[in-house]
Amino acid sequence: MARTFRRRQTAAPISELNVTNLIDLGFTLLIIFMIATPLIQQEQTIPVNLPSESRSPQQKPDKDARFVAISIDAYGNYYLDNSTTAVPYADLKIRLRGYAAESKPPVMRIRGDAKLPYEKVIQLMDELKKSNLLKFTFDTQSPN
Repeated sequence: MARTFRRRQTAAPISELNVTNLIDLGFTLLIIFMIATPLIQQEQTIPVNLPSESRSPQQKPDKDARFVAISIDAYGNYYLDNSTTAVPYADLKIRLRGYAAESKPPVMRIRGDAKLPYEKVIQLMDELKKSNLLKFTFDTQSPN
């Protein structure tokens, strides 16, 4: 007696698409963007109206360079490295000397308000030179 083990139905292709992995990927990207966006906008929390300059080709920064921002608002308050609390000038001098003591000193980004008295910027540059931080840049905005 021989038995046959055949299926009565033929296998049909699955026409449904499994989107579970796509949903997981979408939520992962959403979380990454939610974490990264405040970090990008952190520099913009200090109310500094940067001076304008005409558009010109910019030199690419060194890949290994570390940048430290020094912001000066319209009232002459100093903010170091995107901190939202003002740093007194005496403390700023001490922290600049600490940056200069590092094996590879950072490039200092000067972010001065457009209405800031010129004397405050020169005072900061003088302190950078005294601390032997000779690499610095000025942040500006280009007109629309």
